[in-house]
Amino acid sequence: MKNASTPQHGYLFSEQVGHLLRRVYQRHTSLFQQYIPDSQLTAAQFVVLCAVRDHSGSSLVDIVKATVIDQATIRGVVDRLRQRKLVHVGHDAQDRRKVVVSLTDEGKDLVRRMEPFARQITESTYGRLNPAERLALDFLLKKMLEGDGPDAEAA
Repeated sequence: MKNASTPQHGYLFSEQVGHLLRRVYQRHTSLFQQYIPDSQLTAAQFVVLCAVRDHSGSSLVDIVKATVIDQATIRGVVDRLRQRKLVHVGHDAQDRRKVVVSLTDEGKDLVRRMEPFARQITESTYGRLNPAERLALDFLLKKMLEGDGPDAEAA
């Protein structure tokens, strides 16, 4: 007779990498909501602010590539950040069709003030992992993503 916790066909979804990654991400998102003192700021908004900070004068396409958030979602995130006066949305001087996003002084200040909280969120997400395990986890996650580059479809 099979153990009640083992499915008949040997596939237990709760032990699969996708399920485990989703649970860790849910925990990470919960920690973000718990630690970030700005209750209006979402994890996606913070990531976009950081991407715009790191690549000043970013186009929407640049932000999509940097954050790996789909274009429809990015538009909504950028619009909410613009409404809060955290980003400025304008047009490229050479190509008026190209939308360019940059941080306002308020946006720069918010990112700077949230960084210590973001570090604590990362620390709490790692939980009980020791430094070697953290390094290994980061290495393995990045290795899993290696096939996701622009040349992935050609491979």
